[in-house]
Amino acid sequence: MKKIILVIIIFMSMFIIYNNYDRKEIANNKEQEKNIEKRAIFISYIELQKYIGNKDSTESKRNIDNIITNVNNSDFNMILLQVRSFSDAIYRSNYFPLSKAILNNENKEPSYDILKYFIDNSHKKNIEVHAWINPFRISNNNDITKLDNETASKWINTNNIGITDNGIYYNPASNEVQNLIVSGIEELIENYNIDGIHFDDYFYPSNDIDNDNYNEYKINNNISKEDYHLLMINNLIKKVHDLTKKNKIVFGISPEGNINNNYSKNYADVKKWASSNLYVDYLMPQIYYGFNNEAQPFYNVVNTWNSLTNKSNVKILPALALYKSGKKDLYAKSGENEWMENDDILMRQILISRNITSYEGFSIFRYDSMFADDINDQIVLNEIKNIKKIT
Repeated sequence: MKKIILVIIIFMSMFIIYNNYDRKEIANNKEQEKNIEKRAIFISYIELQKYIGNKDSTESKRNIDNIITNVNNSDFNMILLQVRSFSDAIYRSNYFPLSKAILNNENKEPSYDILKYFIDNSHKKNIEVHAWINPFRISNNNDITKLDNETASKWINTNNIGITDNGIYYNPASNEVQNLIVSGIEELIENYNIDGIHFDDYFYPSNDIDNDNYNEYKINNNISKEDYHLLMINNLIKKVHDLTKKNKIVFGISPEGNINNNYSKNYADVKKWASSNLYVDYLMPQIYYGFNNEAQPFYNVVNTWNSLTNKSNVKILPALALYKSGKKDLYAKSGENEWMENDDILMRQILISRNITSYEGFSIFRYDSMFADDINDQIVLNEIKNIKKIT
């Protein structure tokens, strides 16, 4: 009987030790994964306008604190903060006027440095802050008489600016424009302890914005208009990458998920960027597609992006479309109801993405899709809950 009791005691002791060890290993693995995997969230000018614009300093600081707390409590460790959306800045700049999105309730500049406050308080929680810039967009309105942007206004009636059906944009082929963009980024790096620079997917705004530049260039160079567009964007991307490497921070771009559209519409040479170490450190393709999307099914798209990096150290962090949850996906054809019928799409996309060789993390577009107070769609709430299960 004593032997039986002794055996039971030994067995129970071993079980307790193993169980504790197993739990400890799980906890350690989860902590290691958290430190390695980038879990990013976009905070756009729309959120800044909502949580900072027309607020006094006390309320806007409280809102920023709440944003950072929400991000941290959900185990995200990277914020893509839109510091320039319309040739403006959410900080005091020598090159760009102050963004209207952050003007206080007296229509004046806030009494504190919003960008510094965001960075300092994010870093206290070990959250990276990447300065998200839209390099060429000036306005969504193409009525030039309503343009009150000081920086852009001085170039009206020159070939530095073009008016399109979608708004007013800088000419990517202009040396003055490229110098402005690079100088603005250099200013950011010098004045703020940012962790990276991030571009979104707005590149060439129209095919004819640079006609004069192209006609002059092709006098001595045999090059098509399309290849010229790609060259101009590549020149800028290379300059920004060189600048960030010099200052030991990272540079990433979030291009359109459809690779062909990057060439036919945006003139973003994503294949070159992905296959070389000279342009970007990471790509965050906007793979805003479900698994049942007829033209661009998620599984195929993420693996195609991964295959582009087989000759480089460029990392892939898929950007995922939480904003589609609970809604009809109009361009998915037979898969248009997928986001209305499933509440674990993003969870499955993250798990699949973790298996690609160039994976470094994922991102969610955008903050309010996950943390807005008025989310009441059960599909969306379940989707968010499922994301948190694996982060």
